[in-house]
Amino acid sequence: MQVARPLKVFIVAGEESGDQLGGALMESLAAAAPGIAFRGVGGRRMGAAGLASLYPMEDLTAIGIAAVVSKLPTILRRLKETVEAVLADPPDVLVLVDAPDFTHRVAARVRARNPHIPIVKYVSPTVWVWRPGRAPAMRPYVDALLALLPFEPEVHRRLGGPPTFYVGHPLLERLGELRPEGQDATRRAGAPPVVLVLPGSRRREIVRLGADFGAALAEVGGRVPMELVLPTLPRLEALVRETIASWPLKPRIVTTEAEKLAAFRTARAALAASGTVTLELALSGVPHVAAYRIGWLEAQIGRRVLKGTTVILSNLVAGENVVPEFLQEYCTVPALVGALEKLLADTPERARQVEAFARFDDIFGILGPSPSSRAAEVVLRLAREGRTGALPGPEA
Repeated sequence: MQVARPLKVFIVAGEESGDQLGGALMESLAAAAPGIAFRGVGGRRMGAAGLASLYPMEDLTAIGIAAVVSKLPTILRRLKETVEAVLADPPDVLVLVDAPDFTHRVAARVRARNPHIPIVKYVSPTVWVWRPGRAPAMRPYVDALLALLPFEPEVHRRLGGPPTFYVGHPLLERLGELRPEGQDATRRAGAPPVVLVLPGSRRREIVRLGADFGAALAEVGGRVPMELVLPTLPRLEALVRETIASWPLKPRIVTTEAEKLAAFRTARAALAASGTVTLELALSGVPHVAAYRIGWLEAQIGRRVLKGTTVILSNLVAGENVVPEFLQEYCTVPALVGALEKLLADTPERARQVEAFARFDDIFGILGPSPSSRAAEVVLRLAREGRTGALPGPEA
């Protein structure tokens, strides 16, 4: 009797968020398929799950044009090394996590040289906002796309993208840490209200939004006493302190994950840079105002290629523009003041956001398996059945 050999998975992540996703996926795969073997590229979380990375994941991380140009020789070398490692010992499935500029090139090269290896892409590019042509472009080399957001399978079906399976956002596995109970719920309803200040997780975001955020909060705080809390990363703390030095009303800065989660559980409202944090706020039940500002050239390009009526994740999931967003020249102090003040009192604007966010549990389907377990199910089906095997039907 022939004994089935352990499955082999090659998995690649190129940035911190991908490392977190990849690590959780590896843990779910190991639980579902004991003896499974991993190779690839990842960071600390994937290392803790059993991956010996081929090279430091940081070699693939570059933000901004200057950084990309300076690291291009390294990135190209790592691209070749990654493809050669996959082909030298073909895995049962290749899983590529986020980092589309790098991982899509890996997928295309592997598919061209060994079309039998099933390829899974974990995290959809934002084709619903810009460059929708990326959806059909993925189809020749992606056998299954794992989507974090519930509307993405329909977007890819409409655009002609690869088979897309909604597995859920990793934040769904942390709802217990984000939502208030007991004393936290009492504090959220108490006075003075806790207001989160979230100017972004990148240096340029903090620099571009800092002055307007500080002026708007000072004006609101002059009329409504508030307790301001600004969660940030330890590496950005010095920049944040420099930014708020001139603010008339200074927030309390917190840098640990536990402090951040505590602030989310007690906050009544938030002023935030557009990004994943708006989804985090919505799942926490915190009404918020979103803003963003980019460089002039980027803005001119964006106006020509961006699609849709909103770029705010909480609005996209809700299916309506419940969160006010102020982008570019519309990001002004009076606009931020007017929108934030309406969220601190019992107003129709606040009630509309609270009611929309209450629907998120049904929209995301949080009562089912965890996102990493759903993702593991698709990966294992492809690993066992191959490219020609039957996959479960994409979820709407």
